[in-house]
Amino acid sequence: MERNTGSIVTVGIAGLGRAGWSIHADYLAPLADYFRVVAVCDPDPARQREAQARFGCRAYTAYEDMVRAGGVEVMVVASPSHLHGVQTEMALRAGMHVMLEKPMAGSLAEADHLIAVAQETGRHLTINHNYRNKPGFLKLRQVIDSGILGRIIEIRMAWHGFYRRWDWQTLKEFGGGMLNNYGSHAVDRALVLLGDAEPAVFCHMQRTPLYAGDAESHVKIILQAPGKPLIDIELTNACAYPQEDYLVMGTQGGLTGSDWHLRWKYLDPKALPPRPLTREPTPDRSYNHEELPWQEESYTPPDEDAWGYRKTWLDFYATLRQGAPLAITAQSVRREIAVLEACRSLSPV
Repeated sequence: MERNTGSIVTVGIAGLGRAGWSIHADYLAPLADYFRVVAVCDPDPARQREAQARFGCRAYTAYEDMVRAGGVEVMVVASPSHLHGVQTEMALRAGMHVMLEKPMAGSLAEADHLIAVAQETGRHLTINHNYRNKPGFLKLRQVIDSGILGRIIEIRMAWHGFYRRWDWQTLKEFGGGMLNNYGSHAVDRALVLLGDAEPAVFCHMQRTPLYAGDAESHVKIILQAPGKPLIDIELTNACAYPQEDYLVMGTQGGLTGSDWHLRWKYLDPKALPPRPLTREPTPDRSYNHEELPWQEESYTPPDEDAWGYRKTWLDFYATLRQGAPLAITAQSVRREIAVLEACRSLSPV
């Protein structure tokens, strides 16, 4: 990594759990030439001490105290989902830019309110949709956009597993559930693939006994827009035989795999011999059959930034210090929140 010659951005982190610590703190630490964690907030004193030892930062129990103390240019809001709205607004009104963990909001009205507050205060609000920046997903988009698979008919995305869960993300009161937890990433990716199209939404959700709380643990979403591929999303902790994360079906080939390994095969229609329609009986009463001239390729992303966090943060730095357009805008994520809200309306749990 080239050494940064610009000024360092000071960062505060609200919440030192899975996202705040294992994602943001862990990925900001190697970017010390760009960002410096100067304040953290968490109700757990042991987590506070751990952050102080690592970053030499201030530590707070109350979020309000951290915001009031100032000295933070970017606030990372990585608290439980039900706190995202109020904590983001507080930081924006205190003059801070915000890197907000997904989900952006619990409702479309809350998302619109946060967008309005960011515009009113002139601060940048971005959402940590690092899955847009995973090298595997970027390669998938590149293959689709190249046209070698032909017209894309359908894209399936699966988030499969079979496991029990009993933490706060199984409870509705904290904004838990499969839809917010994994669906936010999956729907966001689907909308990136659909472009500007506004899809019709089908959704079916249910809670299985594998979830200790009252939130949904099995989600099926279908998005359909005129002239676009149908997108089928399945998110579940009740799949004992997990399927591939991606399945892309096109008129000239297809792609399958995951963010960690993709493979695709395709053919050139010009290389196919003519097959005129016939109404005559097939030889030997068989089905039509031929050997297709497939070309096959594969991709395994490099280990560096396989999760896309580094790119997400450096893109944000480019906005803050170099005037680059915001890479992940709140307006783009608003579309995802609209789909999640439609899902809850169509299939309440």
